[in-house]
Amino acid sequence: MSQPETFAFQAELAQLMGLIINTFYSNKDVFLRELVSNASDALDKIRYESLTDPSKLDSEKDLFIRIKADKENKVLEIRDSGIGMTKADLVNNLGTIARSGTKAFMEQLTSGGGDISMIGQFGVGFYAAYLVAETVQVVTKHNDDEQYLWESAAGGTFTIKRDTEGEQIGRGTVIRLFMKEDQLEYLEEAKIKEIIKKHSEFIGYPIQLVVTKEVEKEVEDEEAAEDDADKKEDEAKIEEIDEDEEAADKAKKTKKVKETTTEIEELNKTKPIWTRNPEDITNEEYAAFYKSISNDWEDHLAVKHFSVEGQLEFRAILFIPRRAPFDMFEQKKKRNNIKLYVRRVFIMDNCEELIPEWLSFVKGIVDSEDLPLNISRETLQQNKILKVIRKNLVKKVIDMFTEIAEDKENFNKLYEAFAKNIKLGVHEDSQNRAKLAEFLRYHSTKSGEEMTSLKDYVTRMPESQKDIYYISGESKAAVENAPFLEALKKRGYEVLYLVDPIDEYAVQQLKEYDGKKLVSVTKEGLELDDTEEEKKLQEEEKAAFEPLCKEIKSILGDKVEKVTISHRIVDSPCVLVTGQYGWSANMERIMRAQALRDSSMSAYMASKKTMEINPRNSIVKSLKAKFDADASDKTVKDLTQLLFETSLLASGFSLDDPAIFAKRIHRMIKLGLSIDDDAADADVAAPVAEDDLPPLEEVDTSASRMEEVD
Repeated sequence: MSQPETFAFQAELAQLMGLIINTFYSNKDVFLRELVSNASDALDKIRYESLTDPSKLDSEKDLFIRIKADKENKVLEIRDSGIGMTKADLVNNLGTIARSGTKAFMEQLTSGGGDISMIGQFGVGFYAAYLVAETVQVVTKHNDDEQYLWESAAGGTFTIKRDTEGEQIGRGTVIRLFMKEDQLEYLEEAKIKEIIKKHSEFIGYPIQLVVTKEVEKEVEDEEAAEDDADKKEDEAKIEEIDEDEEAADKAKKTKKVKETTTEIEELNKTKPIWTRNPEDITNEEYAAFYKSISNDWEDHLAVKHFSVEGQLEFRAILFIPRRAPFDMFEQKKKRNNIKLYVRRVFIMDNCEELIPEWLSFVKGIVDSEDLPLNISRETLQQNKILKVIRKNLVKKVIDMFTEIAEDKENFNKLYEAFAKNIKLGVHEDSQNRAKLAEFLRYHSTKSGEEMTSLKDYVTRMPESQKDIYYISGESKAAVENAPFLEALKKRGYEVLYLVDPIDEYAVQQLKEYDGKKLVSVTKEGLELDDTEEEKKLQEEEKAAFEPLCKEIKSILGDKVEKVTISHRIVDSPCVLVTGQYGWSANMERIMRAQALRDSSMSAYMASKKTMEINPRNSIVKSLKAKFDADASDKTVKDLTQLLFETSLLASGFSLDDPAIFAKRIHRMIKLGLSIDDDAADADVAAPVAEDDLPPLEEVDTSASRMEEVD
């Protein structure tokens, strides 16, 4: 019997093991993942060697990982038929020579920025065994050396001796964990199966679990046989025995007993679908895999299965679901649904760096050959490999969109479910903005019930039209009869309806498409292709109406920045347009609806309004006639206020004081019905004077702050 040799752990390793033993870390499952990953690496090495020398496998033909739980002795055993270790390997790899990452890992752990689960990244995953074990034994046999036994209770030293007494394993390694009293749950079959399914289901070698099962067996019942013999003696006088009865008696002489047997059960029968050739995989297999990773009851809408090779190697399968999850944009929700594997070992399913937020609905897996196993979140953020993977994933998803767009029915399903995501992508992803613009769909003045793409819009543009026109609002019904569209409709120009709140954000970034600017018809600076005659007429009207414009400005004061003649309206008397760079009326509405908005932002983002009046409208003409006849006519002032308030509503703004506006309308209704205000009405409506129309003094700007954007 060989005597054990004692070695001291290298100082940093001893310190590391002390940290691990005393750590209070809730997720101790990582120990099994690390040991299984190490076993897989050892199998990779022997398989690689056997490619050039097949005789290397003679000592053990089968390549496997086998887990055995001995509840009686509180021992968990993980065996592999991998390359094994020589005595020198044992000394170097498990004790005296610390890996380069040991110190870095300890620094992260002690500073609080680290996490035990990233232990494998630093090449010291083996020591995670001490999370659950008091003592660890390693039995190992390399083709070039004897079988050795390494043992340590992590007390600063370890022993190595030749193993001549134990079971000879042929080749490979057996790790025995003598479990801590409070970690015995890891000896339960269900717990082991759960960890393997979560972390190691797609390891390329069979992971076997030795399971105990109770089976029923029929054995001869000796007690029944003795009773039967006594009975026969008592009934010896009876000569005739019914043959059937005798057969029944014989049958009763056996009984069922339960026996405990051990069987080997393979835990990872599901082979990683992404490692197979896409041409060999059926739609049904993709659908089954999609449902298993997404818990969706429906089949996927589209799938992309691809691999990237060269400087960087990874495989991926991406799925687009048929419907959007109801909680897609909730803040506390998991940001993405891509599972990250490294060499078929599951790492995490919440890696935010893997795919942008606007693609959070895409489900699937990525399996990288280049990322370090069990990489930490801190390192992920700086990892260049991950940035390349992310870029590739986004590119492939956009390719999927393009393929889906070829089938109108499927694209309608996609757009109905994920239009907001595509628009969020336009807003956030500057690199892919132009590509994503191809997938935008809007209703327009010419599209009817169907939605139109920007590409189709451009093909329908008349030669005289230089820009793409759009109007934003709360709903299609709210914008399709807006006064802003009158002149454009008359010229045959198409206008897009942007009625989704996120459109306002997207269009701020998407400033042009196919070399044509996107122009809002509700903002100032709208340039239409006017003829020389039209321009001349506009100049004449501007001169003629200048005094009225000045008077309206003085009546409305700060409510409007300026009053001008309009060429964008045909039938309506006036509209309110906003500045080119501030919020539109619709954006102002959206921002006011934000529950947690910063009200100080509204002060400088809300646009000053410009009132544009239509010189060809009969109301404006009559107003001009009244003003020309008597510049101090109170009716002019009050009608101006009423025109301003109605144009506020027609232009998509809201009233600050609807009650005053209602009083004006009621007064107009009374006029229309020729009702005179009697004394009773005067009491109710006090303090409004009994003129035909309420004078401005009663409802001046201090009393009726109809619209003042804060």
